[in-house]
Amino acid sequence: MAKRRQFFKQLGYLGTGLTYGKIFTEELDQRLNEAIFTVDANPLIAATDEKFWEVVKSTYRTSDKLMNLNNGGVSPHPLIVEEALFNYHKIANAVPSYDMWRVMDRNKDTLREELALLASCSSEEIAIQRNSTEAIETVIFGLPLKKGDEVILTRQDYPNMINAWKQRELRDKIKLVWLDFDFPIENEQIIVDRYAEAITQKTKLLHVTHVINWMGQILPVKALSTLAHDNGAEILIDGAHSFAHFDFSLGDIDCDYFGSSLHKWLGAPFGTGMLFVRKNKIKKLYPLFAAPNARSKNISKFEHLGTRSIPIEKAITSAIYFHNKIGIERKEARLRYLKNYWAERVNHIEGVRIGTSLEENYSCGIALLQLADKDPEKIANRLLKEFGIHTVGIYWHNIEGIRITPNVYTLKKDMDRLVNAIQTIAKT
Repeated sequence: MAKRRQFFKQLGYLGTGLTYGKIFTEELDQRLNEAIFTVDANPLIAATDEKFWEVVKSTYRTSDKLMNLNNGGVSPHPLIVEEALFNYHKIANAVPSYDMWRVMDRNKDTLREELALLASCSSEEIAIQRNSTEAIETVIFGLPLKKGDEVILTRQDYPNMINAWKQRELRDKIKLVWLDFDFPIENEQIIVDRYAEAITQKTKLLHVTHVINWMGQILPVKALSTLAHDNGAEILIDGAHSFAHFDFSLGDIDCDYFGSSLHKWLGAPFGTGMLFVRKNKIKKLYPLFAAPNARSKNISKFEHLGTRSIPIEKAITSAIYFHNKIGIERKEARLRYLKNYWAERVNHIEGVRIGTSLEENYSCGIALLQLADKDPEKIANRLLKEFGIHTVGIYWHNIEGIRITPNVYTLKKDMDRLVNAIQTIAKT
């Protein structure tokens, strides 16, 4: 809080009435600090402490009418991020070309450093992007692939990435090698073996979705990185649903390229993302938007986006602050606890199936609800109209159901409300 006041003081704006603390008050911050101090140090025990999570919920702006269980699409950010975004925007809106470009955009290296600490990599390997699509398509279109080069991907990957690869196939005559999985799978070796069987001497890249967005399956990315490198290939990881969702590091999974949206599980402002490129790979990768030197070794060449919202980027720091305050181990345990809590209570109901593993290594907060002979979109509409529960119906290749994604502001009583709704719908 003091650092932020000092920031505005240095800019000379405190005298204009743009003070910090109008929404996320010091009192609220102190209440959260006290809750964190008293909650059990064991994340598994803390995950069940509803009084603690009620305090966490108080730090969000939530709807009185709708219960949001589609946080996998885009998550609301906590009040501290909302307020930071508001204040940065008010500052920038006075003289935008001066305030944004000459003042606020000068310290982007600091933001890269904070994200690098979160990801356990070098700040010289982090570029600020607007979403996962932009980050990952930078790699897809920037790799120097030629006719006949092979890329391995799956039918369960995200549509934007699939379409980008199809465009490269059309333009450059590369070969796309498709894998098709019937998830959930609770055997890491089955997944690794399928990729291994597809690798040839022409394989240049494995495109791997860390968490399948449709139903929450976690793929063994570390083992797949090893497999790729042992066969002279690289690996690109779509981390849209893994970064800030559960505990891992980019250094540990040993990938070459990684892209993620920060407005999902980190709770940063809408339209923020991150690209990781291993340092020795930066030079050969073309930027998606032209930079002064396309062959530069500097990660900033991927940030030449034209005019963009600097206030949005500046407010990412507040999201990191809040995320670190909650703690990734505590956050992961809570999200998995909520998923298992509702899923285990409906899994025995006739006609109900959970299309996601409940095992720790294969899922975290996302799960797929499936009701026999019931259309997912119609069920999602009933949940919304009759019970005030916002979800999303999933139809993708061989995956159908209703995706349920709670967040840290979701309470156990919210899950009870979901369970009661599912029981009612299953009977009708």
